Amino acid sequence: MSAKPLNKSQTYQALAENSGLSKKQVAAFFDSLSKLIQQQLGKKGPGILAIPGLLKLKRISKPATKETTKPNPFKPGEMMVVKAKPARNLVKAQPLKNLKEMIK
Repeated sequence: MSAKPLNKSQTYQALAENSGLSKKQVAAFFDSLSKLIQQQLGKKGPGILAIPGLLKLKRISKPATKETTKPNPFKPGEMMVVKAKPARNLVKAQPLKNLKEMIK
C-alpha cells in the first residue's frame, strides 16, 4: 500500500470539486482557518479550539525545568545529568467521535 498523500494544491482541487467552490475560495478558507487557530491558541486566546465534527486543538504550556541528576536506567547505580529545558508551548490534537467513525 504505497498510495501517496495529497499535496496542498491537490487537496485544494479535491475540496473545490466536492464543495462547488473555486480553488481560490478554498485557499481563502484555509487562510482564515489558520488565522482563527492562531487567535484561539495564541497567548491571548483561550488555548482551545474545536473544529466541529473533526478534532479539538489544545495549547499545553510546559514550564521550564532545572538541571537535575537522576539514576541512569541503563546503568544501575550510576547517576546521570538531565539537562535544563526552557518553557515551551505544545499543540495537541484530539480526534472527535465523528472523525474516529469516519476511518473505521
